[in-house]
Amino acid sequence: MKLVIATVNENLFDGEAVSVTVPGTAGEMTVLTHHEPVITTLKKGTIIVRELNDIEPREFPIESGVLEVRSDGATILL
Repeated sequence: MKLVIATVNENLFDGEAVSVTVPGTAGEMTVLTHHEPVITTLKKGTIIVRELNDIEPREFPIESGVLEVRSDGATILL
């Protein structure tokens, strides 16, 4: 899936991901390709991005944010 993680000043990640795990305010949530559309707020924690062919996932510590999942991908605004 196409994933973008961005702040007001920069894109932290912009590419294809197999999955992304986020610290949602209602609990941890993992998004895979073809996930139902959803918008949710995020709390302090770590976003974990798993990319195709990468053994180690990428981690992004956050304070808060918003996740939007669409049919064509997902965007996280921090």
